[in-house]
Amino acid sequence: MKIAIGSDHGGFELKEVLKKHFTDMIDLGTYNTESCDYPDIAAKMSKEILSGNVDLGILICGTGIGISIAANRYHGIRAAVLYDDFVAEMAKKHNNANVLVFGGRTMKQEDVIKRIDIFLNSEFEGGRHNKRLEKIEEGC
Repeated sequence: MKIAIGSDHGGFELKEVLKKHFTDMIDLGTYNTESCDYPDIAAKMSKEILSGNVDLGILICGTGIGISIAANRYHGIRAAVLYDDFVAEMAKKHNNANVLVFGGRTMKQEDVIKRIDIFLNSEFEGGRHNKRLEKIEEGC
């Protein structure tokens, strides 16, 4: 599975930690702590996923909120802020999220690593959830 990771300045430190833990990630930036705009990173990630270049994205900003809003503006992106372990599991099982979102200033590194593992070890259940995802794709 190809996984890309991107962050703004608020998520840079966490992004660097995750790259060391999950060594095969493709880094989409930012590459330092200088202020940058999270919508630009979300756009870059969304284009990579929608083009099929990567299978899964991880986005990080200060809280995870802004970058998730920006990513979810793209048709076909299902970005979920994984703020606890149960949500990490359900994001895969029920929502088949294709972008995992974290807050670099609001989440502990060890919790983020654990939630990525939970997500990766869960399976999309399909069934009734397919119908719901289809409605999202149709624009509700």
